[in-house]
Amino acid sequence: MIALRMGLLALAAAVIAGCQSSAPQSTQTLALAAHQGPTIRAPQQEAPPPARRSTQAPSVRTCGPSTVAGTGALAGRTIEVDSISDIKLGRREVVLTFDDGPRPGPTDRILDTLDSYGVKATFLVVGRMASAYPAKVRKVARRGHTIGTHTQRHPNLARMSTRAAQKEIAVGDRSVAKALSGSGYQAAPFFRFPYLADTRALRRSLARRGVVVLDVDIDSKDYLRTSPARVRARTLAKLRRRGRGVILFHDIHARTASMLPGFLAALKRDGYKVVHLVPKGRGVACPQPAS
Repeated sequence: MIALRMGLLALAAAVIAGCQSSAPQSTQTLALAAHQGPTIRAPQQEAPPPARRSTQAPSVRTCGPSTVAGTGALAGRTIEVDSISDIKLGRREVVLTFDDGPRPGPTDRILDTLDSYGVKATFLVVGRMASAYPAKVRKVARRGHTIGTHTQRHPNLARMSTRAAQKEIAVGDRSVAKALSGSGYQAAPFFRFPYLADTRALRRSLARRGVVVLDVDIDSKDYLRTSPARVRARTLAKLRRRGRGVILFHDIHARTASMLPGFLAALKRDGYKVVHLVPKGRGVACPQPAS
């Protein structure tokens, strides 16, 4: 009997010792799993959807619309835009927009000309151009202009499935956001369809995300292989017939950069004002001196 009791006590001691030695291993495994969880999910968090454009706002030194507005005699008012209906232009009011850039050379010259006349414009940036020339995107923002997006590769979205087109837009948004990352500047929730080729489904999708589609009243057709003088004359003729409107240029063409000083001089002479579009209810980063 005594021997039996001793055997049972020994067995119990062994079981207790085994449980104690396995406890640290179990705790270590749980701790590792808890550490790995966020690490595994991190890549998904690092690819922000377009809706997160404004997450950097608290760290941005911002200016009010009156501060960001142009200061030259040609400069008009600033309109805070939350929807297409906010863009209501009066007689002899124009909005200058530039698509497809940035491109070293033409974009730089256009920025210098806008500065010399003290006016602000909106640049609808293509994602792959932003990836190729991020410093130019930041330069546009530093000069106090508004930056919107224009897809990643500039395809005709109306010829794509809605899902593929949405992906194309989202990738372009991320490329522009990446180019501006760490600069203190952000893209506005403004978008323009390449070739102005839209669909109702895509417009509804963008509207649900709070994105404003910038349409065009006056197409300069500066993509045609004509002289700067022809581009200027054609655009002024259309503008004078209409009396106001959103004007489409492209900051990738040398002819556009060449015709812009004369075009702005004509606007000033004829009593036009250049209106600046900014996002409604969101601070806009203060422009910095030309660089």
